[in-house]
Amino acid sequence: MGNTVLILTNDEDITAGRVAAELAVRGVPLVRLDPADFPTKVSMSAEISTGTTWSGTVTGLTTGRALVDLDDVAAVYYRRPTQFRLADGMNRAEQQFAYGEARRGFGGVLGALDGALWVNDRAAAVRAEYKPFQLAAASHVGLTIPPTLISSDPQHAHQWAKEQEGPIIYKPLSGIWHADDNQIRALYTSAVEDLDTLLDPAFGRTANLLQRQVPKDHEARAIVVGEQVFAVAIDAGSPSAHNDWRSDYDALSYRRIELPDDTTRKLVALHKQLGLVFGAVDLIHTPDDQWVYLETNQNGEWDWLAEETGIDVASAVADLLTGKAQE
Repeated sequence: MGNTVLILTNDEDITAGRVAAELAVRGVPLVRLDPADFPTKVSMSAEISTGTTWSGTVTGLTTGRALVDLDDVAAVYYRRPTQFRLADGMNRAEQQFAYGEARRGFGGVLGALDGALWVNDRAAAVRAEYKPFQLAAASHVGLTIPPTLISSDPQHAHQWAKEQEGPIIYKPLSGIWHADDNQIRALYTSAVEDLDTLLDPAFGRTANLLQRQVPKDHEARAIVVGEQVFAVAIDAGSPSAHNDWRSDYDALSYRRIELPDDTTRKLVALHKQLGLVFGAVDLIHTPDDQWVYLETNQNGEWDWLAEETGIDVASAVADLLTGKAQE
């Protein structure tokens, strides 16, 4: 195994660019690649036999130059690659087959690189996308979480909501961005103003996540990198931002903070249990000085927080990718 860091992301990813710049300053060999370029702009050939590991190259189709020797990859920073762009001229069935083969072939070989550190491990990252899995792990390590219900039963949801001491909110389980009539719409955390709306039969069409709303002094994003935790308080200046700060970035202000040692230890323990070495955690700080865990995003953003507060996440991620964080 060599010492090259492979960064898998799209061409416009500023966050990955911060880490790439830090690695470059250190003189670390790195290759930045968007897997979407396979197979139309780059090709891959890799081989394995009994007693060996995968070896081969990823090559640029226009130049014929090897972009990366798979034997040289020591770490992979998996950020935000785009979908494979397939060649024209295939029908829908052919495209679906080619896409699946590309994902399992190209992606499978990269995922099987011997000894390479992934930030984050892809299997662990997929598991961590499930909010029920996260909440169970957070509860297990001792973090405070909001009382939560996931249900498709209108009657049960209505009864549960009436029994809670405080307002109820709804959260989408699969993130805020959703396709709707060929448009991308944002679905933010929202208050359930009238509990009787939970009795709508449409509630039973899928799983729904409800939580008791946590009293909020302010929110914070904590960036976990290995054993380090960088925390930034997010103060909301509008009603919509107070409900979900992602809905009104212009109304936000930021300040760097230190979390209590106990909370920091639990966040590190949570990510170890999830099998992650990186995570962007959303927290609520209550008026009575308690920290409540909401969720962790295994590929969450932090670039704008570094710009606002100077937190040096890029160096910490670079340390992780080059092995210094594990010495």
